[in-house]
Amino acid sequence: MKSNLLSNIYNPTDLRLLTEAQLPQIAQELRQFIIDVVSVKEGHLGASLGVIELTIALHYVFNTPEDLLVWDVGHQAYGHKILTERREIFHTNRQIDGISGFPKRSESIYDTFGVGHSSTSISAALGMAIASQLKGDLDKQHIAVIGDASIASGMAFEGLNHAGVTDANLLVILNDNAIGIDPSVGALKKYLTAVKEGKNPKKNNMIKSLNFDYSGPIDGHDIPTLIKELTRLKNIKGPKFLHIVTTKGKGLQQAEENQVKYHAPGKFDASTGEIILKSEDNLPPKYQDVFGLTVLDLARKNEKIIGITPAMPSGSSLKFMMDEIPERAFDVGIAEQHAVTLAAGMTTQGMIVYCTIYSTFLQRAYDQVIHDVALQNLPVILCLDRAGLVGEDGATHHGVFDIAYLRAIPNMIIYAPINEIALQNILYTAQLGLNHPIAIRYPRGRGVLPNWEVENFGHYEKIIIGQASQLKSGTKTAVLSTGTIGNNVILALKECNNSETIAHYDFPFIKPLDIKSLNSIFTDFERIITIEEGTVNGGFGTAILEFAALNNFKNKIEILGVPDVFIEHGTANQLQQLCKIDVKSLVNLFENETK
Repeated sequence: MKSNLLSNIYNPTDLRLLTEAQLPQIAQELRQFIIDVVSVKEGHLGASLGVIELTIALHYVFNTPEDLLVWDVGHQAYGHKILTERREIFHTNRQIDGISGFPKRSESIYDTFGVGHSSTSISAALGMAIASQLKGDLDKQHIAVIGDASIASGMAFEGLNHAGVTDANLLVILNDNAIGIDPSVGALKKYLTAVKEGKNPKKNNMIKSLNFDYSGPIDGHDIPTLIKELTRLKNIKGPKFLHIVTTKGKGLQQAEENQVKYHAPGKFDASTGEIILKSEDNLPPKYQDVFGLTVLDLARKNEKIIGITPAMPSGSSLKFMMDEIPERAFDVGIAEQHAVTLAAGMTTQGMIVYCTIYSTFLQRAYDQVIHDVALQNLPVILCLDRAGLVGEDGATHHGVFDIAYLRAIPNMIIYAPINEIALQNILYTAQLGLNHPIAIRYPRGRGVLPNWEVENFGHYEKIIIGQASQLKSGTKTAVLSTGTIGNNVILALKECNNSETIAHYDFPFIKPLDIKSLNSIFTDFERIITIEEGTVNGGFGTAILEFAALNNFKNKIEILGVPDVFIEHGTANQLQQLCKIDVKSLVNLFENETK
């Protein structure tokens, strides 16, 4: 029986003591280690399994951490983390107070750049390479590993375009597996497929035309070939590009066969690969499915409705519409800027466009929202999935800034539904015709109405723009909530001993605010508490403070929400506790109101 080699490897220095012949065993052990941990603890799976051999070869050939290695997005960096002094704590991955699911500079000297959003690696590594050059460190290596879905993004091309006119010591490695989270799309994907199949003449190589030393495609699972080519490239100066072909989920049959499902499969059986299914009986629907099913239903009845997503058809549930009405539903790849301006262009021609983007990713298209949508007052319907605290993906993925960054924009309507019915009805209302663009923000995960689809789906009511509603009466304190966090308020008030003193108002419209209701509230109540699942700086609570100041109200106002720090990873409930907006924290706050 072979001894376990991985257990003796603390960092890449230990890895380099092994012979090349021992590395396939390390690959097998590393793959199994990831499968064993992720099967129990959950996390991203397929991406890391696909780059095991590449990870080993990179740390074997290059002198990390002195040589700088940047992983794009970071879904694929589990093997890297395990080989770089984090094997013994890898089981804490994505858990509160544990290691991050993505490379993070404050976590390790081997994590040279913090990532989580795609297509940043080439620019970052080029910046490092130019800096090394300026410092006279001409032997330092700078490597960016980027996938075929990420390299299709505009920022990656901007980096390639600049790198090609430098003599910076940069190596870009394209990990080509034809899939990101969903299958890759677009003309570049077709080009790369032709290259892999030998159908594209070498003289047509677009990477070479950008002044890169291009090599490949080579088998990304062949360790000797990888080591040989990386060693050769190490001694070539200037911008270099290595095209490798890999299989996402390599080494676990189910993950290879169903790459979308096994990107982040949840708990599964490590020996068989079978996903451990959770009972979904009597559970409320996911908000993404409320969006997806509603937009499909509306699109069947209204031929002007279009759906757009930047590379998130499954995650946003636009896939329902893409499967049934593919000519009116578009996955544009990892291209949030393009998605927003494409939506704007379609809207100028009378189309009704639902552009569904995760809140954290809309940050990447902020100029387009201002310049191409709001400035022209085009009624684009921005559907912000994953708004609020998203849980284990952590600081790079929380959708907590959208209220603050959208509230500053003229013409913008901002709506946060309290439940599935409200989401369904605002999606219906938006396609009846709006005079302004609207951003609809809703969270990751499930709603609160188990029978939503049976009892409410397809039964639409028009929402009056800018209207708030009173959910509960009270005598002393008014709680103003926006969005689904209002359900925590509802539950907390049911548990309170003094709930008769506390009124609750739902403010789904953050912009425009219901001024009539606010005047009444500030006249009738001594104390106002606002609550939102977004940053307290510049958010809904700030809007209420501004209203009070402008109208000379002196009521005591308390703002609850996400504090002015980057919130790390943990379960959504743990993070709500951290922000003191969970049910228990609210009960404590409300019961202290009368003390």
